[in-house]
Amino acid sequence: MAESYLPLLILIVLALGFGAVVLVLPALLGPREINKQKMQPYESGIIPFTSPRRRFPVKYYLVAMLFLVFDVEVIFLYPWAAVLRDMGVFALVAMAPFLLVLVLGFVYELKKGALHWR
Repeated sequence: MAESYLPLLILIVLALGFGAVVLVLPALLGPREINKQKMQPYESGIIPFTSPRRRFPVKYYLVAMLFLVFDVEVIFLYPWAAVLRDMGVFALVAMAPFLLVLVLGFVYELKKGALHWR
């Protein structure tokens, strides 16, 4: 029984060893120049001209979360669509509640105005 876990143990040791080498080696061999330019904060290569603590519209977060929710649900439709022809009506009936919840959620978000940019 223990022999069957030996390859897994070797893989875990190699992965941890590689991770340690990748983290430690650059710190030991890399340059350590510290100057004023390197110590300044930057955003995408541009020195910030406003405070990062400013208010940010929630609308962006709401649209991003809705995109993630509906995108993940659509991913579940791909395997179903691949076997739909083979499984026939059973697959359609089995997916109906899922599609109903998906469509109702989308209609709810449209009625709430979550996708309107005002």
